[in-house]
Amino acid sequence: MDDHQLLRYSRHLLLDEIGIEGQQRLLDATALVVGAGGLGCPAALYLASAGLGRLLIADDDTVDLTNLQRQVLHREASIGLPKVESARRALAEANPRVELVPLQARLAGDTLADAVRRAAVVLDCTDNFATRHAINRACFAAGVPLVSGSALRFEGQLAVFDPRDHACPCYHCVFPADQAVEEAQCATLGVFAPLTGMIGTMQAAETLKLAGGFGAPMTGALLLVDARTMRLERIALARDPGCAVCAARAAPRAG
Repeated sequence: MDDHQLLRYSRHLLLDEIGIEGQQRLLDATALVVGAGGLGCPAALYLASAGLGRLLIADDDTVDLTNLQRQVLHREASIGLPKVESARRALAEANPRVELVPLQARLAGDTLADAVRRAAVVLDCTDNFATRHAINRACFAAGVPLVSGSALRFEGQLAVFDPRDHACPCYHCVFPADQAVEEAQCATLGVFAPLTGMIGTMQAAETLKLAGGFGAPMTGALLLVDARTMRLERIALARDPGCAVCAARAAPRAG
């Protein structure tokens, strides 16, 4: 790190759990943020501000007036722009030394697999189950930790799924793809603006812990957030031994 970085990240360097070594790991790391909306905006902003070295940001949508109530990287002047370009401009102002790679696409198949393989951590900031399951499959195939968040109305969820931890379940263990689920989105049911910031910044915190090698990432648990009462509930999660996605992981060698 040069003098500019030592000063910029000095409040991290003062933390024994992070220090110079942990901050350097952050500077060397790449994260993939899938979705530049309500969750992706605050998550990406804190990752860039904290000095995560490279951010891949994927989204195929454009900025709309209805986004501005909660998607904090976008401005009225950005309406009509691709969200990834709007996000890139805002993040470049926040920290011009972070490498920003906008991916204006709905990632799927080989493009999703390739983007996941380029990252040390993946943040799922999307809002539909098909995409969440596709991201989960790609992360477990590549052995890349997944930080999953969701926010709808006043309720949010946060979970970390780490393929490197053989006791950790995957997203499919908790929310099976063949389970009948009613698809619900904030466009029809609404979402409390600060809730997306709460969940998004928690996704950033988990990502920094994973990339920086400090703290205790929240694997094996689901955090439920009720913004109406500010009640947080943490539920333990168990692996499904018959899971179609993660059951085939090779068991760790003894000794």
